[in-house]
Amino acid sequence: MFFAVEDRNPDASLGAHGCDTMKFLDQAKIHVKSGNGGAGCMSFRRERNIPRGGPDGGDGGRGGDVIVQAVEGLNTLIDYRYRQHFKASSGDHGKGRQRNGAAGETTVLDVPVGTQILAEDNETLIADLTRAGQRIVLLKGGDGGFGNLHYKSSTVRAPRRFDPGRPGAEMWIWLRLKLLADAGLVGLPNAGKSTFLAAVSRARPKIADYPFTTLHPQLGVVHVDEKEFVLADIPGLIEGAHEGHGLGDRFLGHIERCGVLLHLVDGTQPDVADAYRTIRGELEAYGVGLADKAEIVALNKCDALTDDVAADRAAMLADAVGAAPLKLSGVTGDGVQNALRRLLAAIQEKRDADKAAETPEPAVQETWTP
Repeated sequence: MFFAVEDRNPDASLGAHGCDTMKFLDQAKIHVKSGNGGAGCMSFRRERNIPRGGPDGGDGGRGGDVIVQAVEGLNTLIDYRYRQHFKASSGDHGKGRQRNGAAGETTVLDVPVGTQILAEDNETLIADLTRAGQRIVLLKGGDGGFGNLHYKSSTVRAPRRFDPGRPGAEMWIWLRLKLLADAGLVGLPNAGKSTFLAAVSRARPKIADYPFTTLHPQLGVVHVDEKEFVLADIPGLIEGAHEGHGLGDRFLGHIERCGVLLHLVDGTQPDVADAYRTIRGELEAYGVGLADKAEIVALNKCDALTDDVAADRAAMLADAVGAAPLKLSGVTGDGVQNALRRLLAAIQEKRDADKAAETPEPAVQETWTP
């Protein structure tokens, strides 16, 4: 149900708290309940020397709502790892002397930008919080009951009717985080994605000479030509990743929101075309439009190749891609700036297209109803 691993090198520019050890959690199941409404009061005014005081019972207070809001400075759902139950407070009961009960306190759940809220079946999408400040009233609190003062009329001078408060609603929900990044790195394990990310940003992912060094997504802020964008690195994909093989199936969702993909191919392996086709096949099999995203293909680790071998493998990769790939080395930095500028141009084009098609949305959504 829960997934958490150690992250000893969170990117400080993305709101990390500077601690030595941090947990990354991208999915959590929690139970939420809104507050019950307070009961109305039956009371009659009785004061010395004042006959026929009449009814004076107040209404009960309304129960608290449950609200989920996206905030900046968070990039994990770790707050919901050890606490799964969240309940708003109930409204106070009405009192005599025409005193209404106080409303219950609202419970607000802070989540990272990019969090999706799903129903208990983990499929029905309730809300997608894609920008800071966006919020949804997930459950409304129960209404307070009327006191007997409410039922006073010209024909009913001394009503003895009062109502209990309405109960709050409750439900199980899933929180699923899909990181917001402008560009995403994809490739087979050991394609050099972590090295590339470390070379172009302040992120410090683990780098080693064995597969699956990256166990969870990494984010880095890249600065190029006085502009910046966010680059995401996910664990390496293997054949069958869309079916749950390896680690890729768990994290492919984190590149769903990327505007462009940088596909790194390890130039030191003999069949670079097959490596490219393997990743393309997994993106197409996963669906949700990953295969349709803008893609920049680069032959990586060219520093470890002779010029003739690099040229031959670039030509082999070009036949598979249908266009000439970039040649670069994350270790020496050769070709890195050119790749970043290509990424920035594709990102800017995507931003312009999204802005042209954007329709204004309210920051606060209406209450969700099943």
